[in-house]
Amino acid sequence: MLLQVKLLITLLILAMSVSCSKEEYKIDSTETNINLLNDDWPGKAIAYSGYRVGHHPDSSIYPSQAEVLEDLKIIEKNWKIIRTYGADQHASDVLEIIKREKINIKVLLGIWLYAEPERINDNRLQITKGIELANKYKDIVIAVNVGNECQVHWSDHKVPNEKLISYIKEVKTKVNVPLTTADSWDYWADLSQSARLIEVVDFVAVHIYPIWGKVDIDKGMSATKEIYDSLKSVIPNKKIVITEAGWATYTEGELHVPKAGDELKQKRYYAELMKWSQENNVTIFWFEAFDEPWKGTGTEGYWGLFTEGRKAKRAMHKLYPKLIIDEPTSPSYK
Repeated sequence: MLLQVKLLITLLILAMSVSCSKEEYKIDSTETNINLLNDDWPGKAIAYSGYRVGHHPDSSIYPSQAEVLEDLKIIEKNWKIIRTYGADQHASDVLEIIKREKINIKVLLGIWLYAEPERINDNRLQITKGIELANKYKDIVIAVNVGNECQVHWSDHKVPNEKLISYIKEVKTKVNVPLTTADSWDYWADLSQSARLIEVVDFVAVHIYPIWGKVDIDKGMSATKEIYDSLKSVIPNKKIVITEAGWATYTEGELHVPKAGDELKQKRYYAELMKWSQENNVTIFWFEAFDEPWKGTGTEGYWGLFTEGRKAKRAMHKLYPKLIIDEPTSPSYK
């Protein structure tokens, strides 16, 4: 009798163990099947371009696979999704390495659109390559973004609205993931310009940057929420994803308050934005992971949470203590 009881207990323990294992597997599996159209918070997301000193996308000088792997290992520790921008060798390397190295990151794949009609042939190459990559890496690519800031009035690479719509419709017929195009919040808010495009995309991909509107850090988060809430009221029936929001650590020019860029300000905005994002199930791609020298020595070159040399700025000190250095990680003001 005692032996039978022991055997029964053993079988119950084994059954519970198997049940727990299956349940844990289900949870893990669900977490990796990210759908940007769901209302659930998908986890932290970040914009990624791996261009270091000497690299330039317009010259087709891309990071090496070893450099990309280093970047993805850094990113994987804290983010679940990355956004890429061009359907090129860099994007191909990123996807190949994620697949080969079994890195737990999903991708919002970008298809870059240049100004038309001047570079229509380049756009055709981007469309073709983007479709190829989305289908080759179906287990990694969770959405495709066709064009980046090519509609807003200040864009230097505008594409006619009808042409952009035709590109999106074309890609939609050839891939099996949600499609969008990314642009500034003020473009989307003007329905006289954006209404047709809103109908075509699966979700609205919006960029919000209070720092560009001469807003300093004390009102940075409140300004972000006000913009988002206003867009929700204007576009009530379409999912809105913030595909770029960030705070530079150094700024130049008249489009910011004096010394708007600062590492402590970036740290504060990152913390506030991530907290609000998770509490309100708002998907946000932080802009961006690493500083990009090819963009210049002014504001555009210092949006990263990490330097070009892959060292942690202050916002990342707690999460990446091994990447902290004693030297300054952003330029100082004169």
